[in-house]
Amino acid sequence: QLQASGGGLVQAGGSLRLSCAASGGTFSRNVMGWFRQAPGKEREFVAAISWSGASTAAGDSVKGRFTISRDNAKNTVYLQMNSLKPEDTATYHCAADRDSGIRITSIPSAYDYWGQGTKVTVSS
Repeated sequence: QLQASGGGLVQAGGSLRLSCAASGGTFSRNVMGWFRQAPGKEREFVAAISWSGASTAAGDSVKGRFTISRDNAKNTVYLQMNSLKPEDTATYHCAADRDSGIRITSIPSAYDYWGQGTKVTVSS
C-alpha cells in the first residue's frame, strides 16, 4: 500500500515536499513515480526514479523545479517541489512499477500500485 502526504495550500513561488510511504510490503526494488491530476484533466506524469535512485526523469512542465528522491531504508519516495505555480495545482499520486526496477516510463498504465493521493493547491 502506498500513502502520499505533504500536500497543502502554498503561495506561488513557494515549496512543498511530498512523501510516499509504502506499508505492508517494500518497493525498494521498483521504479517509483509521481503523477498528478487536476480537475477535468488527464493524469500527467511528474517524475520517476529507478530503484537505486541512479536514474530519474521528470515531465517537461516541472523540469528544473521538482526533484524526486528515495530512501529505501525508510521505504519512502519524496517529491521536492520548488518555485510552485498555480498550474501545479492538482492531486498528486505516487505509484510503483511492479515489473521494473531500472526502466523508467512516463506512462501511467505501466504502474501497478497507486496511492490515494495528496492535494496541492498553489495560490497566485
